[in-house]
Amino acid sequence: MALTLNDIETLFQQRGHEQYSGEPVTQLQHALQSAYLGEQEGASDELVTAAFLHDLGHLLHDLGETPSMQGVDDVHQYRVVPFMRGLFSEAVIDAVQRHVDAKRYLCATRPEYYGALSEDSKRSLKLQGGIFSAEEAAQFIAEPGAPDAVRLRLWDDLAKQPETQTPELSHYMQIARRCALRA
Repeated sequence: MALTLNDIETLFQQRGHEQYSGEPVTQLQHALQSAYLGEQEGASDELVTAAFLHDLGHLLHDLGETPSMQGVDDVHQYRVVPFMRGLFSEAVIDAVQRHVDAKRYLCATRPEYYGALSEDSKRSLKLQGGIFSAEEAAQFIAEPGAPDAVRLRLWDDLAKQPETQTPELSHYMQIARRCALRA
């Protein structure tokens, strides 16, 4: 069952105030900051929308606060895909689905990257399969859509600043509407 744009907006309105797992921002602040960083970099509407919605899977279940501390990988990057299919293009869905593997890739290819991750992101990395091997990293980055997922991941990592001011939810919902397959 696909979500509608109204469903997505309602999810953010009802659950966006919840703490983003182990971070000093809410789910909504994280989503808005991720999208804002993409928009500031001149990304396409599809990639900005993917940045905005990349963690929507966290809002589709209730595993309590900071599931990674309980040893749980909520597989949010896959959980959300069936709900997005039919509403957004593969470009949006693919970037959302690959943003966790992009973290695994960045840890394998940029030695300083792992050290800059938050404690929760390091915990979840282990649950998500750990750092890619050199071969896995090469395979990943050669796949179509992987470079966009890496860009999204870098914004994701920066989007945890409680004082950052961004446009409102309605702004990013409008961008999502522009690239939706159906309104």
